[in-house]
Amino acid sequence: MKSKEYYLVNAITAYRVISAPVLIVLALTGNLAIFKWLLPISFFTDSVDGILARKLHVTSAFGSKLDSIGDDLSFLAALIGIFAFKLDFILANLVMIGPLLGLYLFQTVYALFKYSKITSFHTYLAKTAAILQGLFLILLFLLPQPLYWLFYMASILTILDLIEEIIILYLLPTWETNVKGLYWVIKKPPRKNDHR
Repeated sequence: MKSKEYYLVNAITAYRVISAPVLIVLALTGNLAIFKWLLPISFFTDSVDGILARKLHVTSAFGSKLDSIGDDLSFLAALIGIFAFKLDFILANLVMIGPLLGLYLFQTVYALFKYSKITSFHTYLAKTAAILQGLFLILLFLLPQPLYWLFYMASILTILDLIEEIIILYLLPTWETNVKGLYWVIKKPPRKNDHR
């Protein structure tokens, strides 16, 4: 039987999955006043659930997969919000945003093709990029002008993270969760049955 801590942590993660459609509806109906306050709550729960899961020793493959789904849905909601409320920002920064979206789509399709599900690596680089992404996206909707230095930092780190995840995807024959990064994948001795 699972502990109450396990259900608490997964409930926090599930909040992101449930709130994403609400955020999308708010964006599509032009309700920036509520959208800009609910989005930070989603990003906050992303940082809280992982810390709690490790601290309470209730990490699990299910929780990790739910976390990845919540991350992707929150990012999708934020992306729709940018198109709905900040289209001028997207049009002015297509040179940076285009490659980001292209790498993200390639990584997602590659994972679905190889593993029949999205990745759940949670590398150190991905976690760092996610913090910068979340901070930039929150401030994008709260401040009158975008913080471009933060946008470029988040974008460069995200590009590096996506390239790392694509390489890890190529190297790992089977789906794994909580992979620290490329260095640890290369360092890990191969299993006898590993075939790429």
